[in-house]
Amino acid sequence: MTAMTMPTTPPANPAILPGRGGFFGGLSDTFWRRPKLFLFLMLAPPLLWLGVIYIGSLFALLLQSFFSIDEFSGLIVREFTLSTYAELLRPSNFDIILRTVIMAALVTITSAVVAFPIAYYAARYARGKWKAFFYLGIMLPLWSSYLVKVYAWKLILAKEGILTWAFAKLHLTWLLDGILALPVVGGNSLSISYIGTYLVFVYVWLPYMILPTQAALERVPGNLIEASSDLGATPNQTFRHVLLPLALPGIIAGSIFTFSLTLGDYIIPQIVGSSRLFIGQAVYAQQGTAGNVPLAAAFSVVPIVIMAIYLWIAKKKGAFDAL
Repeated sequence: MTAMTMPTTPPANPAILPGRGGFFGGLSDTFWRRPKLFLFLMLAPPLLWLGVIYIGSLFALLLQSFFSIDEFSGLIVREFTLSTYAELLRPSNFDIILRTVIMAALVTITSAVVAFPIAYYAARYARGKWKAFFYLGIMLPLWSSYLVKVYAWKLILAKEGILTWAFAKLHLTWLLDGILALPVVGGNSLSISYIGTYLVFVYVWLPYMILPTQAALERVPGNLIEASSDLGATPNQTFRHVLLPLALPGIIAGSIFTFSLTLGDYIIPQIVGSSRLFIGQAVYAQQGTAGNVPLAAAFSVVPIVIMAIYLWIAKKKGAFDAL
């Protein structure tokens, strides 16, 4: 009886198996020996896209700002000049820049004052489900539509809105009328005023201040506060000399978001604001209505320069460590 011979399959070609030599294996070995090459190839596509789309558009914008517009024909004169930047110093244009920067500073300061006690409670006292509730409460407004929130606030601040109704029920209509009579309000209703714009800005950007501040306060060791108290420091002294300096990088990190987002926002001043323009509205007006693209580009460069200086100062203060 002869033994049956089983058909044998030819051995697999190692040149086509991954990890067993061949092209894929050699490529894998190359990446293993040169991890920086693998990192470069992974980052090259997004960096190339970022460089072409983002950096390229910024460069084109910067280039446009050095051109001027012919007042007679309305055409762009593509010759290098600084006259467009000189237009920014005109009272009407400089007033727009100053108004926007002041609003961004006020929103940032208010957000920091409101965010600090919330962040401190979350960092020092919230535990378990209460900390989860804190994160849910902070993040939930960010999940809703930006436009929905702005239009909701416009209805709240309107003359027929719930805020006016509440003032009337509390017999404080005289206080609301007095606020609207102030020159700095800039409107006959909160829904079309500087104060309304300011309130909406603070509401929309507040989570961006709370989260970095809370992260910075989480890093403050509790024994430092206890040691300060043991050494005879009052709560006020502990706050000024221990807690605030250690939390300052987180506050500055949050201010990067609140300041920059307020500085360049177009929608909130357009929907809730008064007739006086902010930088974002000026860019749209000059580029769209007036057709003065060089001046629109020059206005766009202003927030970029301001934020470049701001980020440099923030980096010196260690704000990026709290992001």
